[in-house]
This record gives sequence, structure tokens and C-alpha cells, in this order.
Amino acid sequence: MLRRVAISLLLVVGVLGLAPTDRAAASAGQPVVLTLFYGDGCPHCHAELEFLAELQERWPDLQIVTHEVWNDADNRALYRRTAAEHGVDANAVPGTFLGDRVWIGFSDSTAAEIEATVAALLQGSEAPEPAAATVDVPFVGSVEVGDRSLLLATALIGFVDGVNPCSLWVLSMLLALVLHSGSRTRVFAVGSLFLVVTSALYGLYMVGAYSALDYAGDAAWIRLGVAIVAGGFGALHLKEYFTPAGPSVTISGERKPGLYRRMRALGAQDRSLPAVLAGTATLAVGVSLLETPCTAGLPLLWTNMLADRNVPAAGAVLLFVVYLTVFLVDELIIFGAAVVTLRATKLQEHHGKALQLTSGTLMLTLAATMIVAPKSLESLSGTLAVFAVATGVVTLVLLAEWLRSARNHPHGQPA
Repeated sequence: MLRRVAISLLLVVGVLGLAPTDRAAASAGQPVVLTLFYGDGCPHCHAELEFLAELQERWPDLQIVTHEVWNDADNRALYRRTAAEHGVDANAVPGTFLGDRVWIGFSDSTAAEIEATVAALLQGSEAPEPAAATVDVPFVGSVEVGDRSLLLATALIGFVDGVNPCSLWVLSMLLALVLHSGSRTRVFAVGSLFLVVTSALYGLYMVGAYSALDYAGDAAWIRLGVAIVAGGFGALHLKEYFTPAGPSVTISGERKPGLYRRMRALGAQDRSLPAVLAGTATLAVGVSLLETPCTAGLPLLWTNMLADRNVPAAGAVLLFVVYLTVFLVDELIIFGAAVVTLRATKLQEHHGKALQLTSGTLMLTLAATMIVAPKSLESLSGTLAVFAVATGVVTLVLLAEWLRSARNHPHGQPA
């Protein structure tokens, strides 16, 4: 149903945008040829082959040429040459070529664009603009980052992931201790190094997860397993909100005294700045390893989405940059406030619980969507709906908690 609606809308756009030159070309009887490069056993390729069979029934004048590339070296070479002529990389299947238009991968939005383009070319009108999102990068030019839903999901998941109680707790405590030196230079140096090291290690973890999933190809059972594992992390985060008993994904109480001692040592005024920086780097590495269970779920889900969309290499790199930039926003706010005011904002227990609730709910919602209705994440409205559901659940739980607290303490909290 969603595919039919999207196709209808794009057909309207294609018919309204008439171009005399294209109409003349079509009326001259030039054939409209669609070339598909696919892999035998690829589920996305199978879905597109079925779609193209239906498309040719609706548009009999369309010529469709297919080449299987996983088992045919000559077809692989042809795919590379064709992709190079169109300025793209032949690093994934299916690859669809129609005139000067190229689609790598297949989804409902891709199907809608292909049919709208076919209709426009056969009817002599101007093909609609592609729905893929592009970003202008200085010194590089326009970079395609997949569809707009993926760009939106990257920004939203990166932001929620950045509101990570483990990392925020360590950063706020570290700055609180170093602030005793009264030196903005020291605070800036320590905070910057801590953020650089933890972000670099986090980025390496995400790149490793993405590389493994991309190498696995389109194996549905692997993607299903990733969603189940990430959903398990989400369930543990939710458990942390309601009770500390049982297995935990947060930094354990046994580890915290040791972290306190090391942070207090960094805050000692008699330590030289090089020694403080060396200690900060070591602490950042240790914290990154300790907080991995606390942070693994959301980037695992996001890299799963990214690997599933067959985004071009340049677009994937840019999306990583977007994710990590948004991820750092909240920590940069805390860090910037500490540098300017020489005061640190400490993460309170109720703040940490609320963050656990938010992260856990989003992980479970995304995991469930990837298992039950993965196609819904391929549209902007579907992506917004998933995040709206998670936001609604968090709001209802917090509201219920507030009402319960108000009933138990009608005159305010006891002293």
C-alpha cells in the first residue's frame, strides 16, 4: 500500500514536470532500457526482480536487461565499467541503471522512483528528481547519504546515544575533580583529551560493527540476530530504570571506587600537566572498555540499518561523521559549561534513570521494528513514527512515575 501511494505521488510529479526535449526524445521512438545487475541469492535483488516483472506488465514498452554478477566474472566486469561510467561504485547489489539515473540497493522508495522515471521517459515527460538525500561537503562536492529517512535516523539515534549515563557520569565527575585546580587550561586539556579518546574508540567500535555486517551481505538471519542482541541490551537498560537487581549494563558499584581514586589523582594540583594528560588518556581507554555494554545497543542497531541500505562509501563515511558529531553534542555542552564557569554539572541518580529509560525504550522499539516491520524504516514518515512511539512510551512512564510520587508525597518530598 505504501509503495503504491509513493509511486502515485511520484508519477504525478513526473507528469506535471513536462520537458520538451525529453518529450521529443521519447516521441522519436528511442527505446527505454533498464539494466539490472543482481546477485543470485540476494533477497533485495529477488524483491526487485519481482517488482520489475510487474513493472514490465504495466509498461510493455520498457526493455529490461539483467546481469547476474556473483557467479559470472564477465558480468562483474561489466557492472564495474557501467558503474564507473555513471560515477558510482559497483560495491553492492542490486544496481539499477535507467538513462542517467542509478539506484544502488532496493526499497519501496526505490521502486517508486524507478516506476516514476519509467513512466516519465515513456510518456515524454521529465523524470522526477531523486529522493535520495545529498549533502554538500566543502572541497568534495555533493555526497549521497541514502534516503532522507536514514539521515534523520542517524541524527536522532546519535543524539539519544550521546545522552549516555555511563559516559556523562564519568565526564562530569572527571571535570568536577579537575576543577579543583582552578585552571581553565587544565580543564580544557583534560576534557578535550577525554572526549577525543573515547570518541575515537567508539568510532572504531562502530566501524568494526559496520564492516562485519557489510561483509556478511544480505544474510537475513544475521540482521535478525543483531536486532535481537540489541533488543536484549535495551531490555537491560529498562531493567536498570525499575530495579538495580540482576544483570546490569552500567558501570558496576565495585568498579566505581577505583575510578574515583584515579580521577582524584588527576585532580591533584601538584601533578604536572603531561602526567595528568597521560592519566586521562589511560582512564578514557579504561572507561570506554567498561561502558561498552552500556553503549553497544544503539550503534549496533544503526550500523545494521546502514549496512542494509547499501549506501555508497562516501555517503557512509559522512553518516558516520554526522552520528559522532551529534553523539558529542551533550558532552560538549557539559564540557563547555565547565570551561566557561569553572563549575561542573554532576549527573544525579534520577537523571541517570531517566536516560536509561530513554535509551532502553528506543533500543527495544528499533529492534522490534527491524524484526517485525523493517520496511517502515525506509520512509521518512515511518522513521518518525518509530521515534514518536518510543517518545510516547517514555513520556507515559515518566508521567506515571510523577503521579505515583505525587500521591505518596502530596506535600512534597520529605527532607
